[in-house]
Amino acid sequence: MTYDDGRFPACPAVKPSAPPPFRCLAALALAWLGHAAAAGDDARRADMVTEIAAVAAAAGAQSGRHALDPRVMAVMGKVPRHEFVPDPQKPHAYENRPLPIGHGQTISQPYIVALMTDLLRLRPGDTVLEIGTGSGYQAAVLGGLARAVYTIEIIEPLGRQACERLTRLAYHQVACKVGDGYYGWDEHAPYDAIVVTAAASHVPPPLIRQLKPGGRMVIPVGAQFLTQYLLLVEKSADGTVSTRQILPVRFVPLVGKH
Repeated sequence: MTYDDGRFPACPAVKPSAPPPFRCLAALALAWLGHAAAAGDDARRADMVTEIAAVAAAAGAQSGRHALDPRVMAVMGKVPRHEFVPDPQKPHAYENRPLPIGHGQTISQPYIVALMTDLLRLRPGDTVLEIGTGSGYQAAVLGGLARAVYTIEIIEPLGRQACERLTRLAYHQVACKVGDGYYGWDEHAPYDAIVVTAAASHVPPPLIRQLKPGGRMVIPVGAQFLTQYLLLVEKSADGTVSTRQILPVRFVPLVGKH
């Protein structure tokens, strides 16, 4: 251990000009506050997961999923949503609603993130493509369930910030880039699962081509100011594609040059 004067442990987080005893007391106080804040976030996250389960049960007749995969719920209980929202929104991070993240974009409602993830039926060895990184929250959730996640964001500042955030939080299984997600990420195709976090007017053909036989895609489809539906797209072993409406939703539009 390092000592300042042979008696008091060094406390580098506090102003060096402070007397050593006060330095250590201040450092201990800061550590306690950090621990208390973390405990508060854990409790709020647990409450969020409880609310997700209640909403899933209530919406089950429509979504077909009265109870979500326990693995998905476990990951929702671990990913720190407060790290993926701007500072002014942190007090609301664990409320079950979308929140603004800048550039006209939002982080999705936790229940919708959980439902979309559940519908993918991910396995530990799967490779997933996400269209619309946003703040990186959905990618972090996917990263807790799949072997590799590739995510694309068309808005450069958001994409750059999300990549930095995911790296800082050690989501090393997530790779990201800035680009037009309509065309997918052919380099790493085919994918076991694809999730789109913005509403398209139709299911993009490039994404269907990049979906592995036996794979699943979850995508909101519909115009911005009209009814949108969350669709489950399934590709059979022979390449046949089927779609099923899950429930009405509201997402920001999928933008790009398409």
